[in-house]
Amino acid sequence: MNRYVVGALRYADAAGLLIPALPDLMGAREVAPRLDGLMLTGSPSNITPDRYGQADAEDAEGPYDPGRDAMTAALIEAMLELGKPVFGICRGLQELNVAFGGSLRRDTSRNSELIAHHAPDDAGFEAMFGHEHEVRLTPGGALNQGLGREALKVNSVHFQGVGKLGSGLTVEAVAPDGVVEAFSATVNGAPVVAVQWHPEWRTDANPDSQAYFRLLGRALRGEAVAATVRTPA
Repeated sequence: MNRYVVGALRYADAAGLLIPALPDLMGAREVAPRLDGLMLTGSPSNITPDRYGQADAEDAEGPYDPGRDAMTAALIEAMLELGKPVFGICRGLQELNVAFGGSLRRDTSRNSELIAHHAPDDAGFEAMFGHEHEVRLTPGGALNQGLGREALKVNSVHFQGVGKLGSGLTVEAVAPDGVVEAFSATVNGAPVVAVQWHPEWRTDANPDSQAYFRLLGRALRGEAVAATVRTPA
């Protein structure tokens, strides 16, 4: 978790507040008015399939975290109602897709003719995050304009991904096999931007990852996201 906090605080130039996944003890609507924006992090856990209408799916695998599922769903709703930006990373992208009425596929690590979206099961931690592929950014999109790039080499550490894209979401990046790797939206004037990869991994050595967190900083300050924020020379 520290990686996400360090990346956001350092490159978004923001103060951070960690929100516990304890929906029975604190309400999202108590928290949301006090925040400038929300970043949904990655996690080892998967979203429970009943959240996207597939409760009886035979290929569904945990671990699950129902407390996080409930808390993030409520936070997304509350933040968007208030017109505040929401960014997502990996599980965060999946949570946002589900919140917009989309579904998830659970086969990205094994059912691709072009690429696998996760390292082999016997890979160590470093090798797992070293597993990479290219994504193409949508011309004229928020990431294309914000990062000033047409394509990125990204790490790929996910078993699940976007199935049906949520209503109102715009594709921002696509993997070579067609899997949606990033999307965006504008809700009540606020940006929603999510990526499937992990910009918090070794951010100091990756200008593109730094630029993603700078986009978050722009959004928190009410500035346009689609404005190039490359790392200073």
